[in-house]
Amino acid sequence: MRASIQTLRTWPPAAEQPRLLFTVEEAARALGIGRTRMFELIQAGSVETVLIGRLRRIPIDALHAFVTDLRQSSEGSAPAPR
Repeated sequence: MRASIQTLRTWPPAAEQPRLLFTVEEAARALGIGRTRMFELIQAGSVETVLIGRLRRIPIDALHAFVTDLRQSSEGSAPAPR
């Protein structure tokens, strides 16, 4: 039984486990912005969050969606190439 418990603790290896949720600080670092700006984006509803008990986390999909929205909005405001 001990072998199976040890196997469960180490499988799959940590390097292969994708992160699905980030803290506000981790999400801010991933976007290259400050913690305060990240909280402003959350408050404005620009970045989706989830609560796990009292812990606020940001799904990786929410970060991708935010960046996609930024790219789409900047394409519409970019001047036409000459």
